[in-house]
Amino acid sequence: MASNVGTDPAPWRDPALPREDRVADLLARMTLEEKVAQLYGVWVGIDATEGEVAPHQHEMAAAPVDWEALIRTGLGQLTRPFGTAPVDPLLGAKGLAESQRQIMAAGRFGIPALVHEECLTGLAAWTATAFPSPLCWAASFDPDLVERMGAVIGQGMRRLGVHQGLAPVLDVVRDLRWGRVEETMGEDPHLVGTIGSAYVRGLESSGVVATLKHFVGYSASRAGRNLAPVSAGSREIADVLLPPFEMALRAGARSVMNSYTDVDGVPAAADPRLLTDLLRETYGFTGTVVADYFSVAFLQTLHGVAGSPAEAAGLALEAGIDVELPTVACYGEPLVAAVRSGAVEEALVDRALRRVLLQKCELGLLDADWSPDAPAVAEGHIELDSAESRAVAGELARRSVVLLANDGTLPLRDGLRLAVVGPRADTAQAMLGCYSFPMHVGVHHPEVAVGIDIPTVAAALREHPAAYDVVVAQGCPVVGGDDEGIAAAARAAAEADVCVAVLGDQAGLFGNGTSGEGCDAVDLRLPGRQEELLEALLATGTPVVVVLLVGRPYELSRQVDRLAAVVCGFFPGEEGGPAIADVLSGRVSPSGRLPVSFPRAGSSQPATYLAAPLGGRTDVSTVDPTPLFPFGHGLGYGAATWTGVRALSAPAWATDGSAEIEVAVRNDTDRELTEVVQVYLHDPVAEVVRPVQRLVAAQRVDLAPGAAATVRFDLHADLTSFPGRDGARIVEPGDVELRVGASSADVRQVLPFTLTGARRTVGVDRRLHPESTVVQSAG
Repeated sequence: MASNVGTDPAPWRDPALPREDRVADLLARMTLEEKVAQLYGVWVGIDATEGEVAPHQHEMAAAPVDWEALIRTGLGQLTRPFGTAPVDPLLGAKGLAESQRQIMAAGRFGIPALVHEECLTGLAAWTATAFPSPLCWAASFDPDLVERMGAVIGQGMRRLGVHQGLAPVLDVVRDLRWGRVEETMGEDPHLVGTIGSAYVRGLESSGVVATLKHFVGYSASRAGRNLAPVSAGSREIADVLLPPFEMALRAGARSVMNSYTDVDGVPAAADPRLLTDLLRETYGFTGTVVADYFSVAFLQTLHGVAGSPAEAAGLALEAGIDVELPTVACYGEPLVAAVRSGAVEEALVDRALRRVLLQKCELGLLDADWSPDAPAVAEGHIELDSAESRAVAGELARRSVVLLANDGTLPLRDGLRLAVVGPRADTAQAMLGCYSFPMHVGVHHPEVAVGIDIPTVAAALREHPAAYDVVVAQGCPVVGGDDEGIAAAARAAAEADVCVAVLGDQAGLFGNGTSGEGCDAVDLRLPGRQEELLEALLATGTPVVVVLLVGRPYELSRQVDRLAAVVCGFFPGEEGGPAIADVLSGRVSPSGRLPVSFPRAGSSQPATYLAAPLGGRTDVSTVDPTPLFPFGHGLGYGAATWTGVRALSAPAWATDGSAEIEVAVRNDTDRELTEVVQVYLHDPVAEVVRPVQRLVAAQRVDLAPGAAATVRFDLHADLTSFPGRDGARIVEPGDVELRVGASSADVRQVLPFTLTGARRTVGVDRRLHPESTVVQSAG
């Protein structure tokens, strides 16, 4: 087919003109059908038979589209050409190029489609690196490394011809029972925003559009149930759920995806106060808003606020959703008919179209010389799991492993007899979250090889230079099992020097796992018979080291005092097995810190550390929410010596000024170790009820043996702001404390300050980040 590209001398083809002028020229030439065609994606190859990767896919998957008829008026997006089924990346890139040529040739204007893919734990494509899950990113407290990872992911996507990535997830955990905890960066908005912004910078640096999700309130659904209504008040939304989005927007994210849920009865997909008033007018966002999969149609089918697809389209378009994903349902013929009947104003179509075309223009898709052949096609080669990618994945996995408890059994001595037991001990799936390609798509294609090397914990220990004598026993599956399996594991433990019990979750989707989207938990006990297995192992008298490969924290209060050690890896990705083995052996000192609290007894009463005074332990309730392992907690093989914490500025802290503090730490041990210096704000008397403490700064410090470091923080008073009684964000004069320590429960020094000066109202231009510097010395 002959493409129209390069034959039209119209101004919209001229890259020398301002983008706004180019888009205005193009928009004026388009028919209504051509306009609407740019506002939806098409998911080619998806159906209801191969396992669900999106909610209600079995109901929403339509009959195969008439491709030639569909692209005659153009096409806005192509959905997941690499992430729908296993496809050789190079063949996929060639197929994508051919699809783009067909799209360009079919329409009057020759505009290619924007291509999007999932990329939460790496590009969701066959043979692509499976990076650690977002909980691991946050556990590393290493935004620079996360930024590097984002850049590596984006570079691979661009080489295939992918323009947009549907990540990161910026939902702040409110209930640990929620299945999608594994996709988040934890329970603190400052940490989520800091790490999420780093990912955005990395992905965007490669030219890929980062998509922030899910805006907003998704993680606050009642009882941690997926898609359940949200009862959060405006203050909780403003103070806990929104700041990560504000931070990531400043980092350069160019797209936002709506939440599925309703907040106080209004679905996010139909809320102009959220998607237009707040996001556009207040935050100044100029990119695109894309619908979470099927969420426009859900306004009719799940929420019941629309009576037809046309009404759903009108509500979503008016609210501010520019692009319907994953495939055309409401924004196609129903929207065209609604505009022609006068039910929907064409100006709303033009508003969304302008944003879509501006982004396509920014990506070069409107340029006359744009080629559908991605770099991989031109070069004839693509390696999505390169040595560089695996190295970054391995470094992040090692830096995110959290040592929760240790009686001295770890690190393991060389040559020990190890019983490596448990449902996660010898399976590659234990390393992966629900949005990794092998667990998201690959499980529906068991006839296809995984495509990447994923060593298990057992294999990594067996092949480790420490020369361990390893015996493996499953004990029980994640869910189910029998008495004999547990007994066999106990026999193996009884004959070993140390038992390494690898327990945890099976990642999956919509009930096909114990963690992941649609896999919410009734309580926080270990799934299935794993606690029973653990008790049988403890009864042998052999020291038991628990390794948790999980998507959420679990309650270990009945066993923790009898365990030799507890290590948490969350879902550490394809290099997670060797990372765990290196930590267990002492080749690597554990350095991760918890981005989520681990619950104590009372596994059906989940809570986060961001609690007001009456949200903690009190004399008026029999429920004690004090965590077993608190937010920010993590041990090493040795501890840094804190040699001083002091304020560099006067106790008087101007409401429009900064407080400066300094923390000195030293490594007096003979091995490398890490300290994560954490600063929490405590506001004892405020206009409204405040959390007892909240993180306002953190700095990871890696120390060689004998080395010392000084960390300096510059904290602007804006970091003390909160929504006052009238909803406006204020900096309030009065006494505050900066609690400096190694975790939210391990405070080493309290520094008192008094905020002085006028009560200030601050807005979206307030300071969101502290400034920190680290000065290393030899000791």
